[in-house]
Amino acid sequence: MSSSKSPRLTRRGFALGVAGLSMTAACGNGVGSNASATIDARVNATLNEMYNQFPNTVDIANKAAGMLIMPLITEAGFVFGGGYGRGALRVNGVTLDYYSAIKGSGGFQIGAQQYAHVLFFMTDDALRDFRHSSGWAAGADLEYVVSDQGDSLAADTNTLRSPVLAAVFGRAGLRVGATLEGTKYTRIIP
Repeated sequence: MSSSKSPRLTRRGFALGVAGLSMTAACGNGVGSNASATIDARVNATLNEMYNQFPNTVDIANKAAGMLIMPLITEAGFVFGGGYGRGALRVNGVTLDYYSAIKGSGGFQIGAQQYAHVLFFMTDDALRDFRHSSGWAAGADLEYVVSDQGDSLAADTNTLRSPVLAAVFGRAGLRVGATLEGTKYTRIIP
């Protein structure tokens, strides 16, 4: 008779295997990657573009409690559509958190488009509500500071009373018929 030793799974071996899998899985979670630096660079470029195209947004940014900058949202659809992008929440020019934006839509549609947008949180309460929600969704009550004709709207006293203002613009100009209604924002770790 030949004696063959079959490998046995011991508790120690199992624990080491689970630890190894955990370490391997952690390699792809973004920790230690440069994804946040990439998002920050895109955010800076988006703010510069917005301030150059729509000078009224400089004054609004100075009065805002915080801003969510989404440098690139890509939407595509064939009957049903959706969009996705990543950006950063800044308060006093400093990035506090990173967010993803997801949008779904239905109805007759075909094609794709890319655009950027910035949400201005004009009150501390609006900013706090956004930061403490598990998934904040843009509603129909957003006040837009750039019209769908490309005109900058004045940052008058009535506009600045809205808790959240939005500027939506395309990579090559304005996105006509811009709306953020139904877009859901969720905090991420890039």
